[in-house]
Amino acid sequence: MSRTREWLDGYITAWQTENPDDVRAIFTDDAEYWFRPDDPDPARGIDAILAAWPESEGADPQHQLDVLVENDDVGIVTGTIDYPGGTDYVNLWEVHFAPDGRAKKFVEWCSARSETDSA
Repeated sequence: MSRTREWLDGYITAWQTENPDDVRAIFTDDAEYWFRPDDPDPARGIDAILAAWPESEGADPQHQLDVLVENDDVGIVTGTIDYPGGTDYVNLWEVHFAPDGRAKKFVEWCSARSETDSA
């Protein structure tokens, strides 16, 4: 299994459990979480990431996320996340790795998908 795939599986676990220990398992203590590439105020440090970590939306989002490309330093994840009764997103994520395989920087590139895109 690739480093990025292992990290992505950990992200999905943390997303589903909302357990702070699962979030800590995938981000370094000094990690940066960019909610968009031009984010003027990314979450910096594990405490800020935990404070910003999304709480359950009340629905069971369906995701199709896969590793697009990776090397020793960076993994790129692409795919979709569909929120029942809500907005659907097309995603491209940058995961910049620390030597231990956790993310030291994470950048979300996402776009809301129009109804014609999902048809």
